[in-house]
Amino acid sequence: MSSKEYYRELEQLEGELAHLQSWVIEKGLKVVIVFEGRDGAGKGGTIKAITGRVSPRVFRVVALPAPTEREKTQMYVQRYLPHLPAAGEVVIFDRSWYNRAGVERVMGFASDEQVQGFLRLAPLFEKLMVDGNQIILRKYWLEVDMDEQTRRLEARITDPRKQWKLSPMDLKSYSRWYDYSRARDDMFRATDTDWAPWFVARSDDKKRVRLNIIKHLLSSIPYEVAKAPKISLPRRQKPGDYVDPGLPLKYVPEVY
Repeated sequence: MSSKEYYRELEQLEGELAHLQSWVIEKGLKVVIVFEGRDGAGKGGTIKAITGRVSPRVFRVVALPAPTEREKTQMYVQRYLPHLPAAGEVVIFDRSWYNRAGVERVMGFASDEQVQGFLRLAPLFEKLMVDGNQIILRKYWLEVDMDEQTRRLEARITDPRKQWKLSPMDLKSYSRWYDYSRARDDMFRATDTDWAPWFVARSDDKKRVRLNIIKHLLSSIPYEVAKAPKISLPRRQKPGDYVDPGLPLKYVPEVY
């Protein structure tokens, strides 16, 4: 897909996302979108494509750091609860409570007992979220193949714009491809439910996966296009007795 074709399609979808935003606000909807997948699968780029032309006060992105010592003593899902949406909000989790089924399991940060307990209780937690249409929940898993993941992670090593994306944890987890595969499969078996299904998107082509996920998201949440109010700019006030004081302001150098 050429960049020209990609941006043409994205522009149309951005307009629909703006319509969805207006509908969420008008109807007081609460939407949660969960993004999971292997390192380098394109979660961050997809989230940026969704949020590029909407209000950050409506579409909030949550990417939690490693838990603090205090949070480690809390009930596992407790640290995620404060980030759930209020009416008129869309919350996007860049990784979520599913850390326990993925990285925590593979890297040994959670015991087998903790992982199995999570897999048993997560569907019940999500059932509480969506019962009575309290929250609209969408869960996306981005699946990248082995060679493409390698290419993307190697690019992070040499590109200063991407080096911040490559953490020591990424390097450790890179070698554990099949441990992650087993963890993913167990997660799907336990948590792909009728009320909160997983949607898997092939992400070897970054442009296509972004468009496909946005298109799917828009098709999965019924919304209507609100009639835009007629707006015109008011007249500016006259200067009256205002005089530019000529303050010695420090301007940014106009290098470009």
